[in-house]
Amino acid sequence: MEDEAVRVRWMIRRDMPEVMEIEKGSFEFCWTEEDFFCCLRQRNCVGMVAEHNENIVGFMVYELLKSRLHVLNLAVAPWCRRQGVGAQMIERLVNKLTQQSRQEITLEVRETNLAAQLFFKQQGFTAKSVIQDHYEDTEEDAYVMSLEIWTHKEF
Repeated sequence: MEDEAVRVRWMIRRDMPEVMEIEKGSFEFCWTEEDFFCCLRQRNCVGMVAEHNENIVGFMVYELLKSRLHVLNLAVAPWCRRQGVGAQMIERLVNKLTQQSRQEITLEVRETNLAAQLFFKQQGFTAKSVIQDHYEDTEEDAYVMSLEIWTHKEF
């Protein structure tokens, strides 16, 4: 998939059927459509989609916190993985950091989701801590991963 062929834009209501299809194809314990709407109704939550040839091929939902962005959900369609879509979405977040004087992106990853752990590590994230029994649906632990960007201001 060519880099310039993927466009990252705001998520809109009519994207939900494709977003839900990707969600269900990506996670054993999925968000419901109501989970998405409930989250996105909050003023500090943002939804973005990655689009290729007018099809949604990935999405992310994140929170704007005072000094950081917190990724709540990110997935790429199974048929588009390992083609740079996820990396472009992370790059978009990194660009938002420097614009908004936030200096860190954080997220939690299930201990059993090795593919996600490796993906985020490739993007420059490091594991910072473990939250035991983090998920409501299992007794699984979560790794807290972080990407820090320190902007140097010239005087």
